[in-house]
Amino acid sequence: MVYSATPQPTAGAQNPRKSLGLLANAMKRKHSFIQFFAMIGILLLSVRSLGQKYRINDLHEDTYALREEQKDLVDRMKHVKSRLRAEAALEPTGLFASRLSRLFTDDD
Repeated sequence: MVYSATPQPTAGAQNPRKSLGLLANAMKRKHSFIQFFAMIGILLLSVRSLGQKYRINDLHEDTYALREEQKDLVDRMKHVKSRLRAEAALEPTGLFASRLSRLFTDDD
């Protein structure tokens, strides 16, 4: 179990051409790297665009649902008002009917 003090040569040190750094390799194959990064950029933009498309679709659905809900609420309010006016008309003094008509004149 005796270890030698002299360092053993590694495979990278034997062939200096194979141990090019990332920047040296990028400069050597500059066009390939540019195409690669351009493709990644296009892919990321496509994914983002697809996400925005689905978001717009969801917003359209939400808008439709809110319009339907608003229409239902308006119909309910009209029904409640008509029922209140009908009940107020049954009162003999007419005080309640006049008060309701003053409340509802701004809404109609």
